[in-house]
Amino acid sequence: MINKKQQLQETTQFLKTNGITNPEIGIVLGTGLGKLVDEIAIEKEILYADIPHFPQATVEFHSGKLIYGELSGKKVVVMSGRFHLYEGYNAWKVTYGIRTMHGLGIQNLLISNAAGAINLDYKKGDLMLIEDHINLQGASPLAFKEAKDFGNIFADMLAPYSEKINSKMIEVAKQNNIQLHLGVYVSVLGPQLETRAEYRMLQILETDAVGMSTVPEVIVAKQLNLPCAAISVLTDECDPKNLQPVDISEIIAIAGEAEPKMIILFKGVIEIL
Repeated sequence: MINKKQQLQETTQFLKTNGITNPEIGIVLGTGLGKLVDEIAIEKEILYADIPHFPQATVEFHSGKLIYGELSGKKVVVMSGRFHLYEGYNAWKVTYGIRTMHGLGIQNLLISNAAGAINLDYKKGDLMLIEDHINLQGASPLAFKEAKDFGNIFADMLAPYSEKINSKMIEVAKQNNIQLHLGVYVSVLGPQLETRAEYRMLQILETDAVGMSTVPEVIVAKQLNLPCAAISVLTDECDPKNLQPVDISEIIAIAGEAEPKMIILFKGVIEIL
């Protein structure tokens, strides 16, 4: 049985052989946020199912393919479809795409997600740039036997999100008159949404948005010394005193409506990185 480092080498070698060479920027597209792909001059598309050792996206609104091409004058590799712990994957599998993109040579990582607004000043359809996070998933992607083969397992999380990329994101938002909140993202296991009591707890913890992804990827990026930034598209308002039933199709619809703003930000930042 081959070890994890060999698995990763086989994956990256396969992708390089199939034309994915020298990408500068890696992008992870979150739930309902796949339209950025339409902006890319695509050179190569490979289904996850065809990539050795790669996990398969099981969530219906995640397409499950790796896309390589040019965006804003830079070579990018995009994960259209991400993995979650709630799909039954372990933290190694959830973050396999990040390690793969790093192995291909990316120098910066941009992540998007759909999240619920805990901060009641934030409304559905708004965007939030993540400044910091709280991991409530009960797992770490650095907690496995061979983790030290990939870098320091005691990764310093003082500044998990790149101040340089974040400042550029804020700059692009101002130039385009896009409201961009700054906040703390909390990652929970899911897939069920939270109870009123859980939302009250998250308010006490002074978090601004809640989701079921992103944090594992960011922790791995930190181990790899890979600068990253992440934007949450806020798709519902999590007010425990006025909680309404949430339909997943409504979340997807709101993500789709807000997505053009995120695309402007990502394209603008990629241009000046």
